[in-house]
Amino acid sequence: MARVKGLGRVVVVGSGFAGLLTAAVLAEHADHVTIVDRDHLPDEVEPRPGVPQGRHIHVLLAAGQRALEDLLPGILAELDQLHVPSVESPTDIVETLHGRWMRRAGGGVPFLTPTRPLLEHVVRQRVLTHPRIETMNSVEAVGFIGDRGRVQGLLIQRRGTGARPEPEQLPADLVVDASGRSSHTPHWLAAIDAVQPAEERIDSGLCYSTRVYHAPVHPGYKGIYLIPSPEQPRGAVVMPTETAGHFLVTLSGLAADAPPTDAAGFEAFAKGLPQPIVYDWIMAAQPQGPPMGFRGTANVRRRYDKLGGRPRGLLVVGDAACSFNPVYGQGITVAALGTVALRDALARGNRSTAQLQRLVLEAATSAWTISSGSDKKMPGATGNAIKPAPADRFADWYLARVEAHAPSNLAVSRQFQNVLHLLAPATTLFAWPVLRIVLFGRVKPGPTEAPLYPESAAA
Repeated sequence: MARVKGLGRVVVVGSGFAGLLTAAVLAEHADHVTIVDRDHLPDEVEPRPGVPQGRHIHVLLAAGQRALEDLLPGILAELDQLHVPSVESPTDIVETLHGRWMRRAGGGVPFLTPTRPLLEHVVRQRVLTHPRIETMNSVEAVGFIGDRGRVQGLLIQRRGTGARPEPEQLPADLVVDASGRSSHTPHWLAAIDAVQPAEERIDSGLCYSTRVYHAPVHPGYKGIYLIPSPEQPRGAVVMPTETAGHFLVTLSGLAADAPPTDAAGFEAFAKGLPQPIVYDWIMAAQPQGPPMGFRGTANVRRRYDKLGGRPRGLLVVGDAACSFNPVYGQGITVAALGTVALRDALARGNRSTAQLQRLVLEAATSAWTISSGSDKKMPGATGNAIKPAPADRFADWYLARVEAHAPSNLAVSRQFQNVLHLLAPATTLFAWPVLRIVLFGRVKPGPTEAPLYPESAAA
């Protein structure tokens, strides 16, 4: 790949999934890339403090697998060798949508269920072999160097040195914020008198807790997914990990009904789910540690793409630009899609941060539509982006009809799965094969009990 001259020195804040992939792409065009992270990055596969969600379920959707393999060829084979499970939806999952069981027939859409520490470790091992990439561990970014017209680098503080040291300057021609949903960039922009981005926010108030279990693999299914809905706000997910016999179990509920983080409370919450399958599953399994809670699941989109590239020298990626309710499992896939968009633009010679920023936000549009569209319907949802425009009312009605047909109609289900897995835009749900069923078809009854085996196996 030809390098774009003049990109110069790049500093990336954050060595998570988005930061690593972005660094790998920029290193093909920059003189040098430095990744700054407040954590001491582990040599082994283990959680780290800077990834508070690292102990919870992560999925790499089908679109994310394609993007990741495109960026780091051979990585899917490596994950397969490490026994990362591949799960097809809906054929491998016992799943409810609005309280109705989904049929398990036809070709499924595959997604991977690695633990976050493993996925990050594998990507980090690949990326850090690049000769123009270096890392600065245990270094915290605390602000920008520059003014309202241009970011010229970072202010950093070294951690673990006892007394809090004075900030140091780390000059850069381009600063990339990949620090996640806790990004401080809006405050750092204010400190240099630069314009801050408008922020769109939708918060369902959903909270969740996760616990590791050991259990034999069921012969008929690999996972369980009870999708929360306005009618049944409690939800649950059971998914396998790369460790043989280990599963992550996540229970979710709204803030006033948050799943507990003590063992007895976790089990009691599971017993109160609208379907008994998850409670029965965990009572037959062996817990491998205490439940871990996670809060702060709002959908937040910061419109850096509306700043016209000001200040220059700044690019915001991953969850720092657009973050989603993690229960939908979109974050790492969107980060990979955004990085592919950056790579392709740079290959065309485009170095405009305004254009690059727009591409990052565009890559997140479909996921934002799905996640925020679902969450704004939850009881008690809040946020400045929650009020639908008049044109949205028909779309909301139509998508509700799609979801009514999806559990029992395989044609609708397949296209619905393609949209959820970011393989197709939501507009494909308005194509004639689906439109005809949604507008004129009768909603058929689906399975009345949990379908513990795919239809082909049960026949």
